[in-house]
Amino acid sequence: MAERADGRLDQAETRFIRNCMRAPYLDRAREQALALAWRDQRDQGAFGELVLAHLRLVVAGALRLRGYGLPVGDLIQEGTIGLMEAATRFDPDRGLRFSTYATWWIRAAMQDFVLRNWSIVRSGTTAAQKSLFFNLRRLRQRIADPTRRTMSEPEIQRMADALGVNPREVEAMEQRLAAADSSLNAPLGEAGEESWQDSLADDRPTPEETVSDADDREHRHGLLAAALERLPTRERRIIQARQLAEASVTLEELGRELGVSKERVRQLERRAFSRLRKDVLAGADRPTAPACAP
Repeated sequence: MAERADGRLDQAETRFIRNCMRAPYLDRAREQALALAWRDQRDQGAFGELVLAHLRLVVAGALRLRGYGLPVGDLIQEGTIGLMEAATRFDPDRGLRFSTYATWWIRAAMQDFVLRNWSIVRSGTTAAQKSLFFNLRRLRQRIADPTRRTMSEPEIQRMADALGVNPREVEAMEQRLAAADSSLNAPLGEAGEESWQDSLADDRPTPEETVSDADDREHRHGLLAAALERLPTRERRIIQARQLAEASVTLEELGRELGVSKERVRQLERRAFSRLRKDVLAGADRPTAPACAP
C-alpha cells in the first residue's frame, strides 16, 4: 500500500479499510467453532474467516499509530501478521474471546515495527522503555504545561513515577521524540551547494600524525630492544618469558629452568624491570641524531 506524501490515505488504502470495516462480526459460538476447526482440523477456510472478521482491529491499531510518521499500509501489514500469529496460537478451550487475545498480538507487532523503523537509533529495548516511547505524548498532554516546549523537573518526576522508569530516561526519550532523523546529505541553506556531511570534522589522524606515530613506535621499540640486550642473560630470559611472551611463564616454571627458587625469580624480575625502565627513559631523554643533509 502506498501512502500519499501529505500523509493522507490513497484510494486503495481507503477501499481496503472500508472493506475491513464491513466484515461481519462473529458471535461467541461462531468464533468458537472456527477456532476449533482450525486447531483440530487445520481448516484453512475457518482460519481465513476468523482473520478477516478481525481485520478491523488491525485497521484501528494502525490508525492510532499513524502519528509516528510511518505509512499506514505498512502498519496494517505488520498488524495483519500479528493477527495471523494470534489465530495460529489461539486456544478456544480457555474461554477467552479471540478479539481480546488478538489485540495484544496486533499491538505488539505494530509497536515493534514502529520501534524498528521510526528512527535509525533504537528508541526502546526494554519493556519500560517501550512503554515510555508509546505513552510519553499522551501523559505529557495530561501532566505537563502545554505552553512550554520542555517539561519541568517535577513534571518529569511525575511521569517517571507513572511509568516506573528513571527520570533521566523520560528526559532522554522526550529529546529523541522531539528531534527526527536528518540525512547527512541534506543540503545546508537554500542554495543547497553544501550538505551536512561537508561540515563534519574528520577526527582521523593526518598523514603527518600517522608518520610521526609510526616513528615514535619504532623509536620506542629500538630503545626497548637495546635495553634488553644490556641485561644479564638470566634477567633477560625472565623478562622475555614473563612480560613479552604471548603465554606468560609462571615463576615456579622459571625457577626450575634457572635452578633458583620462585622468590628469587620474583626478585630478579623486579630488578630487571627497574633496569629496563631506567634505561629506556634515559634513552628517550637523549636527542635523536638529525638526518644527514644530502
